[in-house]
Amino acid sequence: MQATRASALMNRRSTLSLVMCAAACTGDVRSDATVTRNDARIGGQAISVFTFSNANGMQVRVMEYGATILSIRVPDRRGTLDDVTLGFDSLDSYLTSPRYFGAVVGRYGNRIANGTFTLDGTTYTLARNNGPNHLHGGVRGFDKRIWRGTALHHGDTVGVVFHYTSADGEEGYPGRLDASVTYTLTPANELMLDYTATADAPTHVNLTQHSFFNLAGAGTRDVLAHELTLHASRFTPVDSTSIPTGELASVDHTPFDFRTPTAIGARIGAPDPQLRMLHGYNHNFALDRTGDSLVHAATVRDPASGRTLDVFTTEPGMQFFTGNSLDGTAIGKGGRPYQRYYGFCLETQHFPDSPNHPRFPSTIVRPGTPYHSRTILRFGVSQ
Repeated sequence: MQATRASALMNRRSTLSLVMCAAACTGDVRSDATVTRNDARIGGQAISVFTFSNANGMQVRVMEYGATILSIRVPDRRGTLDDVTLGFDSLDSYLTSPRYFGAVVGRYGNRIANGTFTLDGTTYTLARNNGPNHLHGGVRGFDKRIWRGTALHHGDTVGVVFHYTSADGEEGYPGRLDASVTYTLTPANELMLDYTATADAPTHVNLTQHSFFNLAGAGTRDVLAHELTLHASRFTPVDSTSIPTGELASVDHTPFDFRTPTAIGARIGAPDPQLRMLHGYNHNFALDRTGDSLVHAATVRDPASGRTLDVFTTEPGMQFFTGNSLDGTAIGKGGRPYQRYYGFCLETQHFPDSPNHPRFPSTIVRPGTPYHSRTILRFGVSQ
């Protein structure tokens, strides 16, 4: 199974007055769906920060550095808005954080064993930035690059398209890669994530979004009481360096069975070797699916606030991570220290180390066969 390939990349547009340009181009702009652009600086570099919202008051802020989601504000069951993503008040804090808060990671999200792979008979060497392994694109992956953004405003949907060109040989990867990430906010409180890319030589691509979520509000408490439903009958166990062993193990009768709503913390302390080794969940789940169409992958519910998050994706896998490495040293929004289990990630993806596991879904992208992946984050409330 291979990620769905689209026929073309979105064209990048430039504008100064974003809403006015969108109105002129589409002729169909509603005043209750808005997108604005503000100038900012990060590490002395000039970037733009985009803020877009829908008629329900849901608001998303993103920046060009790392195509990073800075905040997502959604209502609880009483209509109170709060930010449900972890991150920082200062943009410069994103420069030094090793946590990938809110960023797009690539060229290959997740790990590649020993920082090497062989493609079409040639062996390529990548940075080893996670023990013996390559992680999230290397020392300076897509999370640390400037993506140039253009606002989108079509009727009652708003958002931003980001574009970045990765040079041949960047971080050791072969081929020039032209990549785009589009964030689109709909009236249904859905944040749509569309990834597209074209390469001029065979290469590996695995893009994903690395937001940490806390539906109670960023940094307010841990997520152990959040209830997770994850539509996956199998997962990929890992070795001591977090590289998949190659096995697709059943979740039956294990702490990895989230096929029915289960509190994240219900079994996180179980005497399971995989959980003990990683101090919680940081595993890829093979989603239950046939074909490569969009499927409902997961639901998370915070019983206290009533906020819910449903995830749909065209990807074959999802990395469920419970923020095991958070230790209070990262001082987040509002001056709150982020402790262990204060956020969770649901990273839609191809499997870790796929370039070295021929039985895993392929991540090879070739010239003339564009890459496309879609994930939808749908926010809601329950009583």
